[in-house]
Amino acid sequence: MTRVAVVAHAGKTFGGGLVEFRRVLEQHGVSDPLWYEVPKSRKAPKQVQKALDEGAELVFAWGGDGTVQRCLDVLAGSGTPLAVLPAGTSNLFASNLGIPQDIEEAVAIGLGQTRRTLDVGVLNGERFGVMAGVGFDAAMIRDADAGLKDKIGRLAYVWTGARNLREEPFEAKIRVDGTTWFDDSASCILVGNLGKLFGGVEAFSDAEPDDGQLELGVVTAEGLVQWARTLARTAVGTSEKSPFVQATRAKKIEVKLDRKVLYELDGGDRTKTKRLEIEIEPGALEVCVPAAE
Repeated sequence: MTRVAVVAHAGKTFGGGLVEFRRVLEQHGVSDPLWYEVPKSRKAPKQVQKALDEGAELVFAWGGDGTVQRCLDVLAGSGTPLAVLPAGTSNLFASNLGIPQDIEEAVAIGLGQTRRTLDVGVLNGERFGVMAGVGFDAAMIRDADAGLKDKIGRLAYVWTGARNLREEPFEAKIRVDGTTWFDDSASCILVGNLGKLFGGVEAFSDAEPDDGQLELGVVTAEGLVQWARTLARTAVGTSEKSPFVQATRAKKIEVKLDRKVLYELDGGDRTKTKRLEIEIEPGALEVCVPAAE
């Protein structure tokens, strides 16, 4: 029997919660998993490492994208597969891979035999699975995480996004695979490993998490009118055709900013910085996914 570990964000829930999760695991023959609960996602890495040290051969992450990101940051390169119980607000990692917000189905996927080997991005030494961003999206996420997301769910991002559309742009110089690619004002920089956002909207229509490359997009929109045009094109899947969006693909990205700007990883805001070093780590993570129909 595979040695199973669970790292659970105790403040996140769906379905019958962690009680049902335990029951379903036991129904599948996992009666005594290594079990770690954390009050915040940032506490997860220590517990994931503890699980690996205890001999875990499969790690279930219960929580949202922030918890998943903290877990995969440790699991990438370890050879130990990650299974996801999507208990967050957005669950972009799970939805991009077809993992449903259903405890019985998600457990069956985790204990099944179908695995997918994925790339991960690395930003300033920290791994991410879905997307990293600088500027507008990071400010939006920071404000939504200030208690609002727990009250109104995804609508928090709409509300805080509208509040941050008037933010002043920053000067950015971006090198892609060793060559200067962008040197101008920007409102937002996005780096994607997976492409879909809320409701299936695609920020990067060609993103594949196992192609050895990251998607890079820079938004130069300023003010409500330009942002409205950009977001409208994104909603219909044609953001790359916007005059306020520049996009490319890269293995290594270096970003220098004229001032410290907030950034985020998989929906979790980080401290402000003026420099970012981003690269792809090919085939670093094994994830439990639904069997192909």
